[in-house]
Amino acid sequence: MKVREGSLEAPTRHPLAWKSADFWNEQALEKEMERVFDICHGCRRCVSLCGSFPTLFDLVDNGPTGEVDGVPKEKYKNVVDQCYLCDMCYMSKCPYVPPHAWNLDFPHLMLRAKAVHFRKNGAPATDRFLTSTDKVGRFAGIPIVTQAVNAVNRTAPARAAMEKLMGVDRNAWRPDFASRTFRSEARGSSAAPVRDGAKTPGKVAIFSTCYVNYNEPGIGHDLIRILEHNEIPYVLAEKEACCGMPKLEIGDLDSVEKLKDINIPQLARLAREGYAIVTAIPSCTLMYKQELPLMFPDDADVQAVKAAMWDPFEYLVARNKDGLLKTDFKKPLGTVSYHVPCHGRVQNVGRKTEEMLKLVPDTTLNTVERCSGHSGIWGTRKEFHGMAMKIGKPVFKNMAGAKPDYISSDCQLAGHHIEQGIEQFAKEALGGKTPQVAHPITLVRIAYGL
Repeated sequence: MKVREGSLEAPTRHPLAWKSADFWNEQALEKEMERVFDICHGCRRCVSLCGSFPTLFDLVDNGPTGEVDGVPKEKYKNVVDQCYLCDMCYMSKCPYVPPHAWNLDFPHLMLRAKAVHFRKNGAPATDRFLTSTDKVGRFAGIPIVTQAVNAVNRTAPARAAMEKLMGVDRNAWRPDFASRTFRSEARGSSAAPVRDGAKTPGKVAIFSTCYVNYNEPGIGHDLIRILEHNEIPYVLAEKEACCGMPKLEIGDLDSVEKLKDINIPQLARLAREGYAIVTAIPSCTLMYKQELPLMFPDDADVQAVKAAMWDPFEYLVARNKDGLLKTDFKKPLGTVSYHVPCHGRVQNVGRKTEEMLKLVPDTTLNTVERCSGHSGIWGTRKEFHGMAMKIGKPVFKNMAGAKPDYISSDCQLAGHHIEQGIEQFAKEALGGKTPQVAHPITLVRIAYGL
């Protein structure tokens, strides 16, 4: 049997041609969706990943022809709405991704469909508000305000009102606001420059991310303590705005560009000054490593930032391989159930967090590499929260089965979602234990005894 040329090569991603007129042409979009849906219908390998594929296959199987041509075009949106851009179909299942001749990129086709719908119809005001993380984050940083807002948001009446007015499921986990933002307290280090390694720059620029800045600044402070312990000088990125991932997920590409125009110039300056740029949230890292470079392939600054962007554990493990990382861990972590988030897997750097945690003596690691179902604001929506919990069930049960001392994910939102899922579906598997949710960066700080 002749192997199709290119089918054994590594998957590649084509630039997102969103500046072209054809990208926004609805007839061209529907034609491409029909082509891709027909391939997916014939394969069905991704049926267990998320709600998009069962929705598609049900539409086909219940249609008059039993084929994609029997599915009304207006029903295509049902498939699109179930996609939350985790990229797992592209990364782990689909055999037809580029360079295969069929050139199938399901997530970016769904992104195109979301973008065309957004440009034509806009989005609900609640989606626009919830994805404007810097505006939402204005609640953070004022102690008396955050205490009042957090207290009200925890009450049943407030949750019911949010569900009715904003579509946020009353049972979905939502983060608190911090009484002090990360950026209001963190400062760059005064440490003397250290030498670069063969693999790593000897200085770090921290892009704090909206979540760390407004919701859990402790993660950022723990990262700083790890850098200081290893005598690595660092600075904070200036004039920081949202990375744009929440806007990307609703198809608001023009807002993504506006945020890019705020962040990229100063990040590019740091990249050209030789800094390793680090973010503690995988979705933000992925935005600069993949999505913005594919949206702006000819922007030299975007490509410079891509080359300088590191997942924190990608950086720390590489620093260790350079022989320049301290491994003087003083405290074992017991049993850790560690979840590899989708947006960490998509970066194609391997299980670097797992590698780092395995350096801690007397620590048992239970690694789970499967989508948790949280997926940003998608999993908090009333119409999708049930599906988010269903997708996460295997993760909840596997994480609980190890009877861990800690539950951890590089995506802290996924960590809390898993905590909620264990409480709902797998509490008995814990055997009476009450594990603590802690970001892997926090676990390393604890292991160092800092």
